Amino acid sequence: MLLHVKNMVCDRCILIVRQQMENLGFVVDSIVLGKVSVTPEPDQLKLQQISSVLQVLGFELIDKDKDQLIEQIKTQVIELVHYSDLSILKQSLMSVIAEKLHKDYVYLSRLFSDSEGITIEKYIIQQKVEKVKELLEYGELNLNEIAYQMGYSSSAHLSTQFKAITGMPPSKYKAQPAGDRKSLDQVN
Repeated sequence: MLLHVKNMVCDRCILIVRQQMENLGFVVDSIVLGKVSVTPEPDQLKLQQISSVLQVLGFELIDKDKDQLIEQIKTQVIELVHYSDLSILKQSLMSVIAEKLHKDYVYLSRLFSDSEGITIEKYIIQQKVEKVKELLEYGELNLNEIAYQMGYSSSAHLSTQFKAITGMPPSKYKAQPAGDRKSLDQVN
């Protein structure tokens, strides 16, 4: 079985990972930076053991399916926040995402937090703030209209979240000559 290992960056890393795999009873068929092929194929319990051992040493097993699911979550958040009318949603963004991905909310939340170091909710807020920055820079809507469009209960709620992320209220951000918007893939 081919395992993908994060943070393997040098020949010593290869040596350490090889040694740990052999200590766990696996035969290392091949090993290069970021990849190790072992036999016999590890079951779920052995994968957890491998993950624990590697984590102590600063490495991390990468589960391709989980990485893909993380990307799907991010894509759904971006699509909803940046390309949908949030004012018409009758349920939370997280519920919509879980429904679209056909996964349990708790599972998605835990997976995202473990992988990204922030909660999905925090990621959603950060994406919303970036969208609000964009709308403020366009200058076509007032703060109440932006709050409504972005699905906030009030402009005060929007302002509170905006200030928590940017360190300034929306009015001060709007008054700046040049904003500090981030590209969507850089929001975290």
